[in-house]
Amino acid sequence: MDIGFLMAPTAQSGDLAGAARLIESLGYESLWIPEHPVIPVNMKTPFPFTHDNKLPDHYARWADPFIGLTVAATVTTKIKLGTGICLLPEREPLITAKTVASLDLFSGGRVILGVGAGWLREETEVMGAKFGTRWKQTRETVEAMRVLWTKREASYEGEIVRFPAVRCEPKPLQRPHPLVILGAHGPKALERVARTYDGWMPLTDSPEEMKRDAAIIRKLAAEHGRKPDSIQMSPLVDPKENGPSADDMKRYRDAGVSRIVLLSQKTVAATADGKAPELARHFAQVVERAQGI
Repeated sequence: MDIGFLMAPTAQSGDLAGAARLIESLGYESLWIPEHPVIPVNMKTPFPFTHDNKLPDHYARWADPFIGLTVAATVTTKIKLGTGICLLPEREPLITAKTVASLDLFSGGRVILGVGAGWLREETEVMGAKFGTRWKQTRETVEAMRVLWTKREASYEGEIVRFPAVRCEPKPLQRPHPLVILGAHGPKALERVARTYDGWMPLTDSPEEMKRDAAIIRKLAAEHGRKPDSIQMSPLVDPKENGPSADDMKRYRDAGVSRIVLLSQKTVAATADGKAPELARHFAQVVERAQGI
């Protein structure tokens, strides 16, 4: 079982390069950085992940994930570099494809692209996308980027994303391209993963919940003519005080999970304020437990 560490770099989070080196040295398999380009000051959308539905202040302070992962890439050699998650409706597809490919090339083929459509309507709209069509835009952007990553002359004609034949280089080092995994929840998310994506990155409450939903994805994937076991399961798991137990990780493994990414509102807030090294050392016990699973 692989263990990923998620942190939110900010102006207050300290030495990102040093944190990345430490996380790799402690045996974590992957480092994940989230994204919010902007936070509208007068947002009305309730935040779905706190009891009072108020957005924590640190969300407005997050650095660009690709800049952060580039810093990490320059001081590490093995750890995978993931976006957790990249909000594709808020990004231009051609530039995003080039950014991902460039990072993958110069990191030695270590990028995992976690993507999503976003929950904050005001942010989506201020960035120029329509909230109601954000899922379609996310899918079309992924389809378009895959063409850009794999063809010398690439074109795409979707309802939202479209461009004539272009050359977009460099190509990613990974072949055919980096994995694109979806961060999303609910029945529609299961269908979206089964149809389009290389993996799934949900917030999950238990191995049993993950086992049920993973089985549905595999069934739907087979119906779409895909190989069900090719879809990578990488749930975001609240580590609480000491991380998931060995028994919990075995149950996640039996549900088809290959990677657990440690994440809670408490941990991501702590990383934004400079405590990533402290947390990485504390949860290294999880990495040790996972090595035999």
